[in-house]
Amino acid sequence: MTSALLLCAGRGERLRPLTDTLPKPLVEVRGETLVGRQLRALAAAGVTRVVINLGWLGERIVDHVGDGARYGLRALYSPEGFPTLDTGGAIVRALPLLDDAPFWVVNADIFTDFDFASGAAARLDGTEAAIGLTPNPEYREGGDFSQVDKRAHNTGDAMQTFSGIACYSPAFFSNCEDGRFSVVPLLRAAADAGELGAFDAGSHWYDVGTPERLATLRAIVASSSL
Repeated sequence: MTSALLLCAGRGERLRPLTDTLPKPLVEVRGETLVGRQLRALAAAGVTRVVINLGWLGERIVDHVGDGARYGLRALYSPEGFPTLDTGGAIVRALPLLDDAPFWVVNADIFTDFDFASGAAARLDGTEAAIGLTPNPEYREGGDFSQVDKRAHNTGDAMQTFSGIACYSPAFFSNCEDGRFSVVPLLRAAADAGELGAFDAGSHWYDVGTPERLATLRAIVASSSL
């Protein structure tokens, strides 16, 4: 598995005023940008092509990442403008830049030690879509999906948080058209049909969504080996 899509187009409203002049993927933790950390992790796992969707201040991301060579991979770009196409629309727009094999989709604004080494095809385990689930952070009262026997379900006794890490076969989007839409309804429908794969995305996962969470993450990382 050699391809991935990094979702980098969002406005980062909750991180304002920091994100008024800086796209959220360029926020730094321990001297490294969030997008740089993701690119480095993907390259270490054998990913050679990463598509980056662009929206708010997208030119800043292009200036920072360039052709991707310094991360050991090839970076391509899928411009959307602003407002963006949301998650589903972003994936469909980027499909021509990906190959025909299963691929990762990763939110660029998360901080995680997830190991991508097994590849998206292995994570799919006979499905066309699989999502990484992680224990609910303390600021969330409930989760998004439960996980039983490598399948994600919309209900259950042990709900977990969708990590923003997923893998897909291109066939999962075969009936989708270009335009703005969320991938979540597709995931919900697949879960209802028992056809949504699930895997552990690890306990070291942080959503850099607010100034308070960013400060907490920086403090944790400063005193750990993450």
